[in-house]
Parts: sequence; C-alpha cells; structure tokens
Amino acid sequence: MTANGRTSTAPDVADVVALGESMVTFLPSRPGRLADVPSFDRAIGGAESNVACVLAAAGHSVRWVGRVGADGFGDHLVEAIGAYGVDVRAVRRDPARPTGIYFRTAGDRATDAHEVAYYRAGSAASAMSVGTMDLDAIRSGRILHLSGITPALSADCLGLTRELTARRPGRPLVSFDVNHRPGLWRDAGHGHGPEVLLELARGADLVFVGDDEARDAWGLDGPEAVRAALPEPELLVVKQGATGATAFHGAAGPSGTDQVTSVPALHVDVVAAVGAGDAFAAGFLSATLRDLPVRDRLRHGHLMAAAALTVPGDLATPPARDHADRLAALDDTAWGRLRLGPGWTQDGERPGDRTGEGADEEVRTP
Repeated sequence: MTANGRTSTAPDVADVVALGESMVTFLPSRPGRLADVPSFDRAIGGAESNVACVLAAAGHSVRWVGRVGADGFGDHLVEAIGAYGVDVRAVRRDPARPTGIYFRTAGDRATDAHEVAYYRAGSAASAMSVGTMDLDAIRSGRILHLSGITPALSADCLGLTRELTARRPGRPLVSFDVNHRPGLWRDAGHGHGPEVLLELARGADLVFVGDDEARDAWGLDGPEAVRAALPEPELLVVKQGATGATAFHGAAGPSGTDQVTSVPALHVDVVAAVGAGDAFAAGFLSATLRDLPVRDRLRHGHLMAAAALTVPGDLATPPARDHADRLAALDDTAWGRLRLGPGWTQDGERPGDRTGEGADEEVRTP
C-alpha cells in the first residue's frame, strides 16, 4: 500500500523523476495589457514538468509526479506532458480542488510592463503531502528533481519537500533548483522563504541557483559566497545569466578539495526569455546521467537554454544528442565564437559543425 492508502506496484526505475506543480498557461494572442488582450492560446507551464518534458524529448526516461484537479484542465496537462514521452501514471487527480492556471502578457518578464495573473491558491497541487503522494514512485528515479516552488505552495508541500531532501541511505541523487519566488512566499504564511530554501538546498546533492536570486534571497554576492553558504551539496551550479555558469564540485570546507569549473554563456539571438533556466537544468541533468565531465555538463546546460531562448514559448525541441555533443566538444575559442539563432537545433549538418572548424558560422538564422 502507498502512504495514501492506494495499492501500488513497484514502479519502473526512470532516469529522472520530477515532482512539482504544472499549470495551464494562457498566452496572449497579441502584445498589450492583460485588460486589452482579446484572446489567449493555451499552453502548459511548470518548472519541474518543463524539465521533465525537455529530458524526455532528449531521449531519457522521465516520470512527472504531481497533483491536478479532476477537471478538463487537469486532463489537458496530463495529456500534453505525456505527449512529450513523459510517464504520467503517478499523477494524482483531486476531485475537490482545481488545476492551477495563469495568464501572462507577451512582453519580456524582466520589464515592468510584464503582467502575470496566477489562479493557483487552493489548487490540487497545493494538497501534495507525504500522505497524499506515492513516495515509492517519487523515489523511483536515478535522479529526483525538485524546486523551491513546491515548498512555497503550502505547509503540506513544504513537509513533503523536507521529507524528500532528508539525507537517508539509498535515496536517489536529489537535484534542487532554488527557484526563489518572493511573491509565492509572501502569501505562504508557513515559513520565511529564504531560510527555508537555504535549508532545503543544503539537503540536496545537486543545486542550481541564479546569482541574482542568491543575492535577493540571501544577500550573497558572487559564486564563491554562494558556495560558502552551501558547502553540503556535492555539486553546486551558480547561473550568472549572460555571463555564464560556475560549478563547484567535490567537497568544500576545510579539506580544500572543491573544484571550480566555469563556462561562458553562448551568444544567442533571443526570441523570448522564458524557459531558459528549466532548460539549462535539463541539459545539465542529461549530461550528468551520461557521466560527462562537469565542463560538458555546463555546456549542455547552455545549449539547452539556447534552444529555449530561440523559440517563443517555454519548451523547445532540443538539439539532437550527437549535434549537442559536437558543439560541447569544441575548443574554448570555437565555443566563444558560436552564435545561435532560431532554428539552430535543426542545423546539425553544417560542415563547420561536423569538424568544429568554422564554428563562427553556426546558425545565424534571421
């Protein structure tokens, strides 16, 4: 029996299990204020399900575990995420609570004109807890991917995340994307967000955090300061936006065995600055599953992020694995010359791409 009283057979081992809330997203049919947009197109959104979809599209076995309403929006989420090849059999349906939805404007999220209207309070996902979820299914991957969004949803969700980040023998590798959302924590009432996120990150094996959110949440300036505050994770990845990303791996602290690897970001002709963080995590996790060197893991993260940045929505078709491997293997000079634009993931057959020579010709698609 599972913790919620349901009979469960032992789930197949997946490469990655991602746990979190996914919502139906309504994207505007034209730019402008939400008050002025006449119609919206339906899509899906959710940090953890985004990672699951990208990893599945890249050829990995992935399970998404979440909770949705027993409604049409819940049907759509399960079907849409499953269409990427993600295993959705462990998703729970809640007859008493709705599926979360949100609306956003077409503008860049970094501008003051950007608007997002969330309708997620009391959602089915906020009822995720140790007692309502199948813990065997959640722990059935080589990697368990979580984010700091889930514990902000409710006290029960925080309790579940604490259970999953507790250091116990035999657990999967725990990946944690900090994803600090001040607005969610402001309304939460069950903990101080920055303190909770620092606690949870310390329980993970692999942590992703942006230098901007580390500064906003914890007052930490620079990757080294973040590592000093988070010595426990075996791998800490500090994302530095257009500058690049820095990984600390090994063990920090008195032993002095920590290693530091930095990889500059790619030059990208950005179409929409959405979904890049989730795609970066997916690329890094994909390379981790293949036991690639840390430099190549960071490069695969940048390449997946570039795929997301060069399409209008959160989810993009990832580059073919051999294409990404060839780019990740470029020397530092050729890597620095890459410029990726819309359609680049389909251009794996360019002569310069095959050899690494002439890499500055990479996909300058208008």
